[in-house]
Amino acid sequence: MSEEKSLNFIEEIVENDLNSGKYETLVTRFPPEPNGYLHIGHAKAICLNFGLTQKYGGYTNLRFDDTNPVTEKTEYVNSQQEDIRWLGFNWKNELYASDYFDELYGFAVKLIEKGLAYVDESTADEIAALKGTPTEPGQDSPYRNRSIEENLGLFTKMKNGEFPDGAYILRAKIDMASPNMLMRDPIIYRIKHAEHHRTGNKWCIYPMYDFAHGQSDSIENITHSICTLEYVSHRELYDWFIEKLEIFPSKQYEFARLNLTSTVMSKRKLLQLVNENLVNGWDDPRMPTISGLRRRGFTSKSIREFCERIGIAKRENLIELSLLEFCIREDLNKTANRVMAVLDPIKLVITNYEKGTEDLIGENNPEAEDGGGTRVIPFSNELWIEREDFMEVPAKKWFRLAPGAMVRLKFAYIVKCEDFVKDENGNVTEIRCTYIPESKSGNDTSGVNVKGTIHWVSAPHAKTAEIRLYDRLFTSETPDAEEGDFKDYLNPESLTVLPNVYIEPALADADLDGRYQFIRKGYFCLDKDSTTNKLVFNRTVTLKDTFKKPN
Repeated sequence: MSEEKSLNFIEEIVENDLNSGKYETLVTRFPPEPNGYLHIGHAKAICLNFGLTQKYGGYTNLRFDDTNPVTEKTEYVNSQQEDIRWLGFNWKNELYASDYFDELYGFAVKLIEKGLAYVDESTADEIAALKGTPTEPGQDSPYRNRSIEENLGLFTKMKNGEFPDGAYILRAKIDMASPNMLMRDPIIYRIKHAEHHRTGNKWCIYPMYDFAHGQSDSIENITHSICTLEYVSHRELYDWFIEKLEIFPSKQYEFARLNLTSTVMSKRKLLQLVNENLVNGWDDPRMPTISGLRRRGFTSKSIREFCERIGIAKRENLIELSLLEFCIREDLNKTANRVMAVLDPIKLVITNYEKGTEDLIGENNPEAEDGGGTRVIPFSNELWIEREDFMEVPAKKWFRLAPGAMVRLKFAYIVKCEDFVKDENGNVTEIRCTYIPESKSGNDTSGVNVKGTIHWVSAPHAKTAEIRLYDRLFTSETPDAEEGDFKDYLNPESLTVLPNVYIEPALADADLDGRYQFIRKGYFCLDKDSTTNKLVFNRTVTLKDTFKKPN
């Protein structure tokens, strides 16, 4: 019997709350900002929030935190929904912070009426100068003691669009001497004359994240509001708003965000890469976005497994990208059909093969639970093989082709190199072999034993494809931590394009959902750029971890 997996600290909290009767129903939420595409770090939060309600019952809301109209797009909303569904999760309610703009405005008015908020017309520089430092208390704004009536009047004028951007803000009236800098009269509303992707021009004031977040949780009766560790210092403010507004007491809990080597997770930095055309869009297969990983050939199962393996902790750590690659190899090893493709071709001619064309049988996946099945592979006397599988002067322990050496052709026959042809520059252009008719795979009566097996594609039957070989996006394991601009550490070899690769004809019917192991070369998938006239395949991952850490 397998040992039962121990609970993470969030699960312990949830179990205690449910068992004690604190809550009858578990309610969580995933609250992305629609200002970019989701990345692998969001996948961890998605798996946690939706995974909890799958395990313990209850439900999870999808709530878009759309409080900044300048950066938000419906495109981002749609992509985020697609990513969550693709990962295998479904939300109960699709909600938006903008659904609550009227209610949030009412909450702000309530704080003003209780003497707990005021309108400030100080400039950003003046506010910063009065805020103090972590070791020195701040100073009161000269507008802090405005009357409730004056504050209500100014806030109404802010709402009605009577002031330009930046002229006034609404601040919570808490404690300018608080050791927590976020409690020093934080801004809760600002003026932004910008069209919102859902509410249009109805509003010209918008709540700040810290004000909208906790109150939206409360409106939805969220029992466990799960955030990453950078929000630990925000919890005091989260609780203060709920207490003063006397609303449903949602509780915030924090866990360590995902930090992954050889990439960046900041949406601002990812947007830079997109806008400066350093990558080919948000779903570039080198990007850590969920859509980029999907396009590269990662499966939802492999990403969920990765999130399960890294676990939920309270302390920040750095996860090796090789663990994510391990998870996709483990999955694809069991599910991807084995096929043959020659990436760097050289012609091989079998001089004594006189059958014309022969149909051979190849197994699709010996690791598959259902046996994987078989397919027909055409064979002829002219083949493409990999250039690296021939060596004119063989090294020690060389088991592939060389003058006088024998090798097995996968699913086919044993061949012996009898001769080769060179061009005027001394480059080998053709290898000439003889084959042993009695050595056919599955029915070998030749008695000849060889140590090497190579893959091939029949030249008359081969199809061509463009192959994109992807590698790590950055040369540094921690580009965020390096000196200078993180973009200085972009890997110039993160993409290699092979425009004319020979593939076996069965791959002409490849589809976007298929995953393939190119024998001896790695795992690949069809790219969305493919057309009927030109197939394009992306390398998801190599067969083994070949990455060399920089010194």
